[in-house]
Amino acid sequence: MLILIMGVTASGKTTVGTLLSRAIKWPFFDADEFHSPANVAKMRSGVPLSDADRIPWIASLRALISEQTLRNENVILACSALKASYRDALASAAPLELIYLKADPELIRARLGSRKGHFMSPDLIESQFLDLEEPQVAITIPASLPPEEIVGIIRFKLGLDRLDD
Repeated sequence: MLILIMGVTASGKTTVGTLLSRAIKWPFFDADEFHSPANVAKMRSGVPLSDADRIPWIASLRALISEQTLRNENVILACSALKASYRDALASAAPLELIYLKADPELIRARLGSRKGHFMSPDLIESQFLDLEEPQVAITIPASLPPEEIVGIIRFKLGLDRLDD
């Protein structure tokens, strides 16, 4: 099974994914680590990525998911996956459970304002919300909740609350 934790930048995907991974002992991957240096440079300078920029990135994530699936391993992936076409491409590699961390622009501005050491420019907040195609079928959780509470909701909704911590 693939648990895909999606949402705009600074919605808490990495934090939640890391905590969930520790709780259920599944491998966790952060899609940000799969961006090319050129994509990172664009985002750092405040230039939104195009669909063409994202094609190789999505392909590398699909390859990761396929590899994990071939090994019969469950995986947690934190990925913005803002558009339905990106989610569809990822879902074509393995059955997925979609977790949508829903946030409003004010929360994201506040979080990015206090974030240190990440390449995402605060100038890209608007483009993230413009690109966002909210999923029709997902476990939707307010990103404003504490990360531990979000993990508890995910575990309960997916029946993973019985796995040992």
